[in-house]
Amino acid sequence: MVLKIFFPQCCNRADSGLLVGRWVPGFDSVVVLAVIHYPFIPGQVKKYLSEMQSAIQLELTVLGSWSMPKDGQEGMDSFLKDLSTIFPQGRWLQLSRELGKRGFACDDEKEKVIFIHYDQRKVMLSHLHPAHGQEPAAEGVSELRLVFQTVAQSQPLFFLDKYDDGPIKLTHWQSEGREASILVELIKQASVPMCLVLTWLLSLWTQLRILNMWPVRFVSSKLSTCVQLSHRTEHLQTISSPRRAQQHADFMRKANIFVSFLVDIALGLLLISWLYRENRIGRLANTLVPVADHVAKELQELLQWLMGAPAGLKMNRALDQVLGRFFLYHIHLWISYIHLLSPFIEMILWYVGLSACLGLTFALSVVSDIVALLTFHIYCFYVYGARIYCLKIYGLSSLWRLFRGKKWNVLRQRVDSCSYDLDQLFIGTLLFTILLFLLPTTALYYLVFTLLRLGVVLLQGFIHLMIDIINSFPLFAGGLRLFRPYRLAEGVKFKVLCEEPGMSLHLMMEINPLKLSTAVQQYRIPTYSCYPKDSWAALCKKLFVGDLIYPWTPLHKGSKED
Repeated sequence: MVLKIFFPQCCNRADSGLLVGRWVPGFDSVVVLAVIHYPFIPGQVKKYLSEMQSAIQLELTVLGSWSMPKDGQEGMDSFLKDLSTIFPQGRWLQLSRELGKRGFACDDEKEKVIFIHYDQRKVMLSHLHPAHGQEPAAEGVSELRLVFQTVAQSQPLFFLDKYDDGPIKLTHWQSEGREASILVELIKQASVPMCLVLTWLLSLWTQLRILNMWPVRFVSSKLSTCVQLSHRTEHLQTISSPRRAQQHADFMRKANIFVSFLVDIALGLLLISWLYRENRIGRLANTLVPVADHVAKELQELLQWLMGAPAGLKMNRALDQVLGRFFLYHIHLWISYIHLLSPFIEMILWYVGLSACLGLTFALSVVSDIVALLTFHIYCFYVYGARIYCLKIYGLSSLWRLFRGKKWNVLRQRVDSCSYDLDQLFIGTLLFTILLFLLPTTALYYLVFTLLRLGVVLLQGFIHLMIDIINSFPLFAGGLRLFRPYRLAEGVKFKVLCEEPGMSLHLMMEINPLKLSTAVQQYRIPTYSCYPKDSWAALCKKLFVGDLIYPWTPLHKGSKED
């Protein structure tokens, strides 16, 4: 059997005294947390340990004695050894260190002893994640995880430093002075009333009856701005909760949301400072109307090309003229609509620009909605072309089943055999011929407007992708991984620290940080998806049969539709 003693580096040169720590249950290991200096009163030591046990809900005991030779303390070893009768334990560890030697010894003749030195501050602040590809439950009772949990739960034990006037003096990582910040303490004191006020305001906002009415719910589900507003409301409700995060995952989620919110606001303020300088709003408004006119002119030229002989194709002239004039009329209405709004565009953009104070994601959502409104005529063209094309495709497929003596059984959702009379076959042949010869004209219009619609959808998808990155990227976890990698531990590694003849083996435990990609993936903030719900094969099938596609419909993760 091998006894493993996890010893903190900060106690290597501690004065002689008692070792305080915990035996790891189920393993032949012990975790040393602190050293109580001589002189001390055993009764006060027992009282202090009982108070600590009730505070941290962890069993702390006197593990043994620690002897560090000093002038005037020649009989200290025998005195500390006799304390085993006052602090009765099943096993009494007696550690000692000699001057001039790097390692130290343990007076235990029954077992071989290995000393594992660890950085107490890093182990206390770190969180041990399961190894890559391993289930968390398999790591739940591991020896290393119990060591990390013991050090992390013993944080109140490290509050006692050398400046306290108590009867007990300890050596631990904070014994030279407690690590604290006045700014952090002030923020902690002010955060509780701020969270209560913010929670009350958010409850008033979410309980407004007008927001629950059907028209408002329907419109808000189609506008990216309203979806982003509801998303940020959920985030504020999460971070303004006055309840303390119990689990590490809850703490990381709150911290990631808070940092993401601050960065979003900062980027929005930078955008405002850029927009409202050198009359950029006015120049943008003066550019917007000519661009809309140019797009409308290009569409008119495209329709004129389709009404002729596009690429030398022979089109049905009557249907071609009807569809072309129908779409040209819509473009005329759209140009009139744009010129009617042109005097107010600068004022609208001026007020819309102020929305960036709510964050860059909110401003990008407004831009996405503006793009949707400015390209509404393209969406209408796509819907008209898709519906006409879809009706012809389904009509042709139904008439094709008629030729083969089949029909679609609606109740059983399958194709069954059916007998038709001569009149039905004659009418079906005429309709099939008409639809087949009109299909190329309709398909060409559908193809052109589908490509235009996909261009707009790709632009909106890129905007939503940037919103999704800002909303979901775990900035706090990424910052910890880059600047405090020990906070996110994936495992540990050991290196030989000291191996002297006649002395126990001394190892140094170092923390292996979590990979950056793994940390980002594990702590990614849940948000609404801006990607297509269907596979590429399903999208291609929809394009072929003329079904309407909405690739970037905002959906919250975890919803029934997702």
